Amino acid sequence: MLGAMGPGSAGLDCSRSRPAETSSQLAVSRPCLRQRRGPLPPCAATLTTGPRISAPAGDDSRDGGREGGGRAGRSERQEQQRLLSGKEVEDAAMWKTIWWGERHPRGLQLPPRLLQEALDAAYKRCGIITADYAKTFYLGTKLMTPEKARAIWAIYVWCRRTDELVDGPNASRMNPRELDRWEERLEELFEGRPYDEYDAALTETISRFPVDIQPFRDMIDGMRMDLVKPRYDTFDELYEYCYKVAGTVGLMTTPVMGIDPTFKGPVEAVHRAALALGTANQLTNILRDVGEDAVQRNRIYVPREELAAFGISEAEVLTGMFSSTSGKIDDRWQRFMKFQIARTRGYFADAEGGIDHLDADARWPVWSALILYRQILDSIERNGYNNFTQRAYVPKWRKFASLPLAYARAVNPLHMGAALPDMAASSQAAKAPRA
Repeated sequence: MLGAMGPGSAGLDCSRSRPAETSSQLAVSRPCLRQRRGPLPPCAATLTTGPRISAPAGDDSRDGGREGGGRAGRSERQEQQRLLSGKEVEDAAMWKTIWWGERHPRGLQLPPRLLQEALDAAYKRCGIITADYAKTFYLGTKLMTPEKARAIWAIYVWCRRTDELVDGPNASRMNPRELDRWEERLEELFEGRPYDEYDAALTETISRFPVDIQPFRDMIDGMRMDLVKPRYDTFDELYEYCYKVAGTVGLMTTPVMGIDPTFKGPVEAVHRAALALGTANQLTNILRDVGEDAVQRNRIYVPREELAAFGISEAEVLTGMFSSTSGKIDDRWQRFMKFQIARTRGYFADAEGGIDHLDADARWPVWSALILYRQILDSIERNGYNNFTQRAYVPKWRKFASLPLAYARAVNPLHMGAALPDMAASSQAAKAPRA
């Protein structure tokens, strides 16, 4: 249940973001929250082209429930998704994840030439990359069982590699066909035919844990959105993007982290909490990076409909909303940001109860991610809502001070054994903007 590891990330701080790890780093609380970064560290220099392994085709029988493979199936699936709202796309993937968790046949046959020594080396490299990009989260994974930690690292690295396709050094040459090829590789590794050592680590992970392919496919679809969609008209559109680039990480990792056996509520409630954390992390990334996205990428992620409700034009966002008399942030933007931050905090609140219902060894890294990422919103407020020329970040001392709080919440969950409340109302209540 990584809302910010990755690419979002990830989530696997998986999102278009810089990490909360340091002001100069890109923060990755969810493996994959999609993130913007500088050059890859040396250990990850071959992230998108890991050492190739030679392997014959594996057993394809594990693909039960994984319809939509191949070019024709992919086109049909994408067309079907275009007819759904973002919430419907998210729900479909969540129920598919739960369904697969109940039917997962352990022991996917790995290629015979793939030796255990090679797998161990691949997992070790995945751990190094995770530590480089998400130090705090990585330390939290060390409290997990070795099997769980290795699996989380493998998922994190896949999310980072996916993010690199549209946000890395070669992003300017990226096109939809490259993403199609990446999805073909994904389908092959889920069938037991990994292309390189990083794929092999993920192939073994899905043989050990009930991880479904749909969230991975949806994340690739989120990268496709980044190639063609620089504006979002409504929050429903933005919600779909947040799910695909960040919420997906929660569906990828919750089956690995596990649900506490004493939890008496419905399994989907924990998955919905994971999705809420991904949405919260991605919305935080978007609010933090408004100025950077507008100036450097001509992107405006905040919905046009909501900007209009507060009397704000696109041109004003692109140039920065400063008062011509005082030089301070325009009152309209301050009101707009207060609304956006309140809604985002609502998603963080929705996520909290779900963390308490994860297996005990998985709670601390996720609590750390949530607490640290949520403080970025506090920083935006301290900056007077100036996210045009000031970058909100969490200072190192504040991060370290937060870790004991995260640990205390992890070892003393507030709601153990109780069912989670219906979370739809709290998030939807903040949805209608008020000028």
